[in-house]
Amino acid sequence: MGFGRGKVILLGEHSVVHGSPAIAMGISRGISAVARAAEEDLLTLSPWGLQVRPRSDGSEPLEQAFAIVLGTYSNRPPLRVDVQVDLPSGAGLGCSAALGVAIFDAIDGALRISRSREELGRMAHEWEEVFHGSPSGIDNMAAAVGGVLRYRKGAPLKPLSLARPLRVVVAHSGERSKTKEMVSLVARQLASNPARVHDKFDDVSDLVDEAEVALSIGDMRTLGRLLNWNHGILSSLLLSTPKVEDLCRLARAHGALGAKVTGAGGGGCIVALAEDGEHAHRIRDVLGSRSFVDEVRQ
Repeated sequence: MGFGRGKVILLGEHSVVHGSPAIAMGISRGISAVARAAEEDLLTLSPWGLQVRPRSDGSEPLEQAFAIVLGTYSNRPPLRVDVQVDLPSGAGLGCSAALGVAIFDAIDGALRISRSREELGRMAHEWEEVFHGSPSGIDNMAAAVGGVLRYRKGAPLKPLSLARPLRVVVAHSGERSKTKEMVSLVARQLASNPARVHDKFDDVSDLVDEAEVALSIGDMRTLGRLLNWNHGILSSLLLSTPKVEDLCRLARAHGALGAKVTGAGGGGCIVALAEDGEHAHRIRDVLGSRSFVDEVRQ
């Protein structure tokens, strides 16, 4: 059984695309996959009801991405890969990265290939490029490795130690987030006013550094304030929506230590930081049926 985790970005989305650091958390929900020898190469995705055949010149991204995955293996039989998706797509939770990691992991299992989770994450980067153009790489690494990670392009991946369990509530706004469009939006702002946007990226880098310290000593109240500040920066880059703002305000009004959009923005999900497990479930109840609790203990 192959598995790829979903993720939330706690701090640093968008700036990480341009070389700044970010902190991500692998969540327990994700995508599982099983691969086995078959008469032809085939990818099935449940509950979407899709059947995909690999085509390097295909018009559908899944066709192209599946062809890329299969092309990395030599001397293999035809393979059928059956996938079970337990993540919403277009929600900022790294669904496409989790899918790529799960498929690579399943095929490795079928072919009795052993590799590290970090190597698995690196392999899934090319899969991500089909869907997002120039992804930062943080989604596929979080999907493969899990835990809480500090990531920066070109730097070694850094798993972070936690002094206390990290408990969050993830809530979907009901609006689809389109990563390519949001990345392009920030790129246009960077081109038109580089000094303003670089200043914001520098501010986010400082927040990431402070958050790493807060996690290491279990200072969740400081971490919550850092999440709120990061959300303000993302909002100033036009990456929030009224529904996202309403969710953040509602979470904070019911005691969340911090709340922010997570992922590309323009919709998708928010992540709210809770004091403890009981508090997290109270926030989830307020945010509604599109929300869930997750945690990391290290």
